[in-house]
Amino acid sequence: MPTALTSATTTAARTPHRLVLTDPADVQRAADALAGGGVVGHGFANVYAITTRPDADIVQRVNRMQDRPADQVGSITVPPERIPDLYDWTQLPPGLTRRSVLRVVDAFYGSGPFGFCGPAAEHIPSHLTYLEADVVTTQVIAPGYNCPSNDFLARALAAADTDLLHITSANRSHNRPGITLLEHPDENAARSRYPGYEATSVTILGFHLPARVAGDRRPQLLLERQGSLDGDTVRQMLDDLGFGLVVRAGAADNQLPRRDYAA
Repeated sequence: MPTALTSATTTAARTPHRLVLTDPADVQRAADALAGGGVVGHGFANVYAITTRPDADIVQRVNRMQDRPADQVGSITVPPERIPDLYDWTQLPPGLTRRSVLRVVDAFYGSGPFGFCGPAAEHIPSHLTYLEADVVTTQVIAPGYNCPSNDFLARALAAADTDLLHITSANRSHNRPGITLLEHPDENAARSRYPGYEATSVTILGFHLPARVAGDRRPQLLLERQGSLDGDTVRQMLDDLGFGLVVRAGAADNQLPRRDYAA
């Protein structure tokens, strides 16, 4: 007859190990899974994201998993210190410089999760770029400087021996079998660290096309999508940095759904 200790051990063995962002061993396990071609759903600022190797076949697989067209262009992510390497700074529109744009990037990632669309560096794979008005662009999504998921991103890059990662938003599909889940250790605490952010996909600014506002001589950036950070806050932050904001058609028309991970 099994002892209480044996019964407890058997029960524990049947319980899947919960991987969390704050445990280095768990983070490395998730990074190794990604390097092997796996799909990782992980805590990302106040929500979750899905991150993989940037290989075209894996991006297509994730698109199909998310019920999207297989050839839909994906976004990319890296740890903060690698963000400048993802853009071709020689292709900036008039009025913008590498220094001035990186001031904006630094301000928004110092605050929380955000996205930027800009001229793509030459090494970005074509399936992770989009051609607009003769400019080859790429879209970078990052969790901000203070998120523990940056450790996962750094370990994943090293494990996969790649310069960048593919990223997309996560909904209930991140609970599907076959996805490695790297969780926030405390969901409520993760949300509370970003009080000005909705639990949705990130807001995105563009700096790849020239934009003008009559009577305003400041350089202008483009609101590509209004997401977790509202447009008024974005405008105020840009104003403080000496930039204006042009809202692209449709950018603020549709409210993105809040992410619900309770399942």
